[in-house]
Amino acid sequence: MKLILAPMEGLADFWVRQALTDVGHYDWCVSEFVRVSELLLPPKVFYRWCPELKQGSRTRAGTPVHVQLLGSDPACMAENAARAVELGAPAIDLNFGCPAKTVNRHRGGAVLLDEPELVHAVTAAVRRAVPPSITVSVKMRLGNEEDALALDNARGVEAAGAAWLTVHGRTKRQGYRPPAYWDRIGHIREAVSLPVIANGEIWTPEDARRCQQESGCADLMIGRGAVADPWLVNALRDGRATRWEDIPPVLSRFLDDVIGTGTDAQVAGRVKQWLSYLRRQWPQAGVLLEQIKRESDPQAMAPFLAAPQQEVSA
Repeated sequence: MKLILAPMEGLADFWVRQALTDVGHYDWCVSEFVRVSELLLPPKVFYRWCPELKQGSRTRAGTPVHVQLLGSDPACMAENAARAVELGAPAIDLNFGCPAKTVNRHRGGAVLLDEPELVHAVTAAVRRAVPPSITVSVKMRLGNEEDALALDNARGVEAAGAAWLTVHGRTKRQGYRPPAYWDRIGHIREAVSLPVIANGEIWTPEDARRCQQESGCADLMIGRGAVADPWLVNALRDGRATRWEDIPPVLSRFLDDVIGTGTDAQVAGRVKQWLSYLRRQWPQAGVLLEQIKRESDPQAMAPFLAAPQQEVSA
């Protein structure tokens, strides 16, 4: 079983990837997407979205990081994929799943699933542009407005030479509303011979097992569920449940790492955002969030994150 940390725009950036892979055993993770339009991007753009390129394309804990590209022009995508590899990317992932309106309006992400021929052309162009030793993979949703073209897209990706395909079990129209249709990922898996990785609505070990059963996929990509439970992947591997007392030290180290990366209010907001996800499983996170929600000074938040368990959960 392979477990992968998903790319999550605006959530799983360099700092969150670092924090999660410090404590969770992932096979690899995928960067936030690098938006490709009409130009060969300068190195600084790749370094902005994937700073790990400067450290051997690995997180602090040594987890490999694949670079994700988003765009619709085959030649331009190919050129930028080659640039990413020159900068040290160990693998290229192509985004045909982003549901963001601003991205879709500019002909990127999930809207391209209405054009299987273009999905194939982009994938094939990137595959030709990078060395055989560099894997090229694709992440897609079931479709844009509907899933009628799901099999066409998957077969096109396979024919283009992708090494594997990750499928989020919802269309763009369905967004992130539960449920994820894991059984429909299974239909795709049955139609192609390349490995298929299931993604979407995996919050607990029970969700993961049901996803594997319904999709038939052994390998999983974990997204928001990893933020809501930083030890979820370890629980999937060894059955050890996360304890609340494990959480504050992760947040405390995360706070130390992100201080200075933005304004005080932005840094404080990042910790509050993470606590909001943690509330899904732990009421203690809600108590802690209530204690710091008016704080905009990261230094003032630090003592609360270091508080003993009994004080936090009181």
